[in-house]
Amino acid sequence: MRPVMPKYQPYNEATIETRNGALEAFQHAWPSFVAECRSVLGSELHYQALLYHCLRAHGEIPSRQLGMNVKIWITEVISPHFRRFGEKKRPGYIGGFEPIPDVVIFEPEIDGDWRRRNYENTLRHMLMAIEVKASERHLGRLRAGEIVEDIRKLEALRVEALHRKGSDMLPAVVTIDTAPEANERMRPEARRLTEAAAQ
Repeated sequence: MRPVMPKYQPYNEATIETRNGALEAFQHAWPSFVAECRSVLGSELHYQALLYHCLRAHGEIPSRQLGMNVKIWITEVISPHFRRFGEKKRPGYIGGFEPIPDVVIFEPEIDGDWRRRNYENTLRHMLMAIEVKASERHLGRLRAGEIVEDIRKLEALRVEALHRKGSDMLPAVVTIDTAPEANERMRPEARRLTEAAAQ
C-alpha cells in the first residue's frame, strides 16, 4: 500500500505585508531569541534554526512567508559586489550568482514557494533578509571581515531586487558573540569596524 501524500492546505494565517511588519515581527521574536542564544553553545547553523523558530513562535510569521538557507539564483547580475564573485568563476559556471541568505521573510505573494527554480519571484518578494554570524568556533574568533562581507552581500542583494522592481527589502545581520572565553569573543576593534560598516 502506497502512502497517501497530504493535500495542499489553503493559506489562512494572518500575513505580514510590509517590511515594517517584518521588522515588528523580528522585534517581537528578539527577546526570546536572545534568551535562547544565551542558554546554549552551538554552531552557526544552530543559531539560524533558533532564529527561525523564534520568528515563527514569537514573531508569528506564517511558515509560508519564512525561509531558511534560501537559494536565490540571480542572472544578469548588476551589483559590483556580486559581479566580482562572478568573474572568479571557472568558464562554464559563469552566467549568474547565487547568494544564500540564512533566513528570509517574504511577502505573502511568494505563497510558500522559494525553490531555486522560482528564483525571479524569490528575489522580488523579500521583505527582510537576515545573515547570522556566531562567535562559537574552535581556536578562533569572529572577525570583522566576515560580518562586513555579509553586510555587503545583503546590500548587493537589495540592489538586485530593486533593479527587478522587487520590494525594498530590509537587510539584517545578527551577530551572536556569546563564547564563554574572552579570547573566543570578538575584539572591541572588530566590533567598531562592523558597526561602522553597518552605518
